[in-house]
Amino acid sequence: MSRRMRRRTLCAALIAILAILLIECVGFNMPFWHTLGASTDTVSYTNAMGSGLERTKEGMLRVADPTEAWLEVKTDGTSDYARIDPSFVTGKALTAVHLRASVDHGIARETSFSPQSARSCYIHAPGKGTLRVSVEEPKGSLIPIQAVRANAKVPFDFNPARVAIMAAIVLIAACWRPGSRLWRIPLNTASGRQRAVAWCIAVPIALATVYGIGTQLTSSPLVFHEAGGYTYDFDQYGHIADALLQGRTSLDLGVPDALAAAGNPYSTATRAKLLADGVNPIYWDYAYYNGHWYSYFGVLPAVLLFMPYRMITGHMLSSGAAVLLLMFLAMLFLALLVLRVIDRIAPKTSLAAVSIALTTMLLGSNAGYLLFRRNFYSVPFAASLALSALGLWLWLGAAYDDGKHERTSTGGGHLGRAWRALRAADRWQAGNAPALSLTRIGLGSLCIAANFGCRPTFCLTALLGIAIFWPQLKAIAITLRSRTAPVPATLRAPAVVVIAALIPVVPLMAYNAARFGSPMNFGNEYQLTVTDMTAYRVAAANILPIAGDYLLLPLRFTDTFPWIALSAAALPEWSYTEPMIGGLFAMCPLAALSFVLPFLRARDGRPGRTRTTLTALALAMGLVVFDAVNAGLGWRYMADFGWLFALAAMPVLLRLLGEPGAGSCDGSRRTGAIPMRIRLARLAVAAVMMCSIAVGVLSLFTIGRHDALISAAPNLFYNVFAWFL
Repeated sequence: MSRRMRRRTLCAALIAILAILLIECVGFNMPFWHTLGASTDTVSYTNAMGSGLERTKEGMLRVADPTEAWLEVKTDGTSDYARIDPSFVTGKALTAVHLRASVDHGIARETSFSPQSARSCYIHAPGKGTLRVSVEEPKGSLIPIQAVRANAKVPFDFNPARVAIMAAIVLIAACWRPGSRLWRIPLNTASGRQRAVAWCIAVPIALATVYGIGTQLTSSPLVFHEAGGYTYDFDQYGHIADALLQGRTSLDLGVPDALAAAGNPYSTATRAKLLADGVNPIYWDYAYYNGHWYSYFGVLPAVLLFMPYRMITGHMLSSGAAVLLLMFLAMLFLALLVLRVIDRIAPKTSLAAVSIALTTMLLGSNAGYLLFRRNFYSVPFAASLALSALGLWLWLGAAYDDGKHERTSTGGGHLGRAWRALRAADRWQAGNAPALSLTRIGLGSLCIAANFGCRPTFCLTALLGIAIFWPQLKAIAITLRSRTAPVPATLRAPAVVVIAALIPVVPLMAYNAARFGSPMNFGNEYQLTVTDMTAYRVAAANILPIAGDYLLLPLRFTDTFPWIALSAAALPEWSYTEPMIGGLFAMCPLAALSFVLPFLRARDGRPGRTRTTLTALALAMGLVVFDAVNAGLGWRYMADFGWLFALAAMPVLLRLLGEPGAGSCDGSRRTGAIPMRIRLARLAVAAVMMCSIAVGVLSLFTIGRHDALISAAPNLFYNVFAWFL
């Protein structure tokens, strides 16, 4: 980098730092500056209280009549803010309280606060006169409010986390801007400098994962029961591990006599009657069959993680810790898969484009959702994402390079830099097709077949093997027809694939047969959930709307934090639906580029469609329909197909960004001017990516979603909510 360039970079960095500090100290602290002249006096220390509120002996408020649940205090107008003084929270007091504030019965402003977040205790209430704060909570609610103080002075708040987020936004924008130097540095997996940068990114993520796992290793048992309701036990995988260690296939959970005697326990009416009669425990979303409780979730994570942890420590591993570990592996293997695909179809791709492709894969794979919902529902998805990505990475790297380093066509793309044979026995070749590593195709098959014990839907990833190994499959057919080679030698690789796949599948099928009498019965139809699963079928009229919502359900925006709300799915008839903010292409628009793939031809050294990516697109569409038919509409189910759409979008995305070629680099010198259309395309893609990341982050705070932060972690929600006070 020249001295002039270094000077410009330093100047830009200083400007960015000053801008961040200005936004932090002025923009986010505007309430502080506006209330510098506040009197901080409250005319009456004790608030006037409506007849709908009662003071408890602990100092909290109980709502007796929601229509008269209010507190009043005089305000002199020197501050637009009032302060809620929270009382000590005990028992069943609310951790999030909805309020409505108005002065002299003027315009009422809806707000909320949490006693766990000091910053959220300041509410916007401009005006002079009598400030009334109404409590918008149902009768019987315990409200942790000691008093309301008018004329409050909001303290100055310098938030390092907020500064770090703004710095990250600036850094991402700098890296993805059309003139960034990263657009002129080609990917080189053999580069020591690039590997060092990758380690600098991976190590902090790994350390954060280890820290997160450590905090959740032995969390308290997640079992909840309400009188007259179901028992919610979120330690399904821990119970599976314990049962297996005891030599059982059924879970060691009690079955009430009334449930065992019920004629049809799967009927919602029967279960409602049992619950009304006080029968418990009836476990929600567990499989009940022949008088025993089972789990219909894949058993492999219990064998690989939960059983060893129980044997070593004597404790039950939490699902949260397992999800963090599995998602770290999934993101690592998905990143390796993207790099290998790029190395095949566009080996000179710039680092900027690579980073966009990696981000697209993480957004499209539903990683954010799975990391957010760290319970047993996410365990099989995270495990299958990791296994599928690792299996495909091994398959794509199975071709040998016998030291010639030429690029040979396979799977519709290029082999790229493959691996040399370590042992002659590992090398297999049919006809003139590229030679393969038996070890890699065997391990890849083992990983993909292992999905049978996690999320069986991911087993269909094996169909990509037909595209990846198409030259070898054709060579096998020709060789067998012409009899130019011994049959055992010709079928050696297919035999390795089949044997490797049977290693996990056979015992898993035996496990299913021991539980439910059939190797292919996982127990899904025996789950006790919202409907009778033994008779439930998704209505035919709902299939197309559900498939459309999976991809195209639009985002819905609001004028208050987090500015994104849940989008309702309109279905002709009832089907299972999980609250979600939007479809895949609303949350990750770049994944929609996959539909351009069939029309994309490789030319002038630029990437085009390949057999592998076309198969990924077809499989993704098939899985959308499969989930619509069999599962209804669920946010978590997008993990089945989202990563495949992202994979299929890679060639189109790289072509859109002008990769490789335009603005390529030799060292640090630009070798070609970047056309304006490519600059505009890169700018548009960067803007879309920034918006997608923002949507992904804000979706974590969406109210009403499963495990919503406003109730699961009110301190975090309201601390961030208060940033935009």
